[in-house]
Amino acid sequence: MTRSPLRLLTVVSLVLVVAGFASGVLADGKPVLRLHAYSVDLNAPRARTNGLEIAIERWSTPEEAARLRAILAEKGPDALLDALRSMKPRAGYIRPDTGIGWDIGFAQQAVAADGSRRIIFATDRPISFWEAVNQPRSADYQFTLGEVRLKADGTGEGKLVPAAKIDFNKEANTLEIENYQIEPVRLVDVKGEK
Repeated sequence: MTRSPLRLLTVVSLVLVVAGFASGVLADGKPVLRLHAYSVDLNAPRARTNGLEIAIERWSTPEEAARLRAILAEKGPDALLDALRSMKPRAGYIRPDTGIGWDIGFAQQAVAADGSRRIIFATDRPISFWEAVNQPRSADYQFTLGEVRLKADGTGEGKLVPAAKIDFNKEANTLEIENYQIEPVRLVDVKGEK
């Protein structure tokens, strides 16, 4: 476990603060954006690589971002977790090639003048049965956070924090994010399709 202000996770502060991004909605049952990537986990004894699909079905609204930020600031991370779990409709899903997926509660994008995009998302982390029963320290890290940077051609890279704690520092008016692992999982060879 490390507690450091990772550059990636600074972005997550924007997840709950950012306003003014255009919102998209699911059109004809198809995601507004589908990303395929390889996740490289350097925290494992042997680096693991898995295929990963991230589908964004709608972009979260600025009002949703403001509401989530207020919930975290006023009621804390447990209330934020409940709010993310209850977001309807979901913002999308994340699914490893070798397993079952789970819902993304919040997703936003920022589009630059050159056509590149930064996509950020947050959701609750699936807790295994073993974790739920035995309650190891990892069970306290209940959020999954991600950032993907796409070039104008739809290719890019990103980072994923599969197990994070989130808190709000009222004095500094910022998010504090603690990663359970030493470093985020890298998302490489990211390809976006609409």
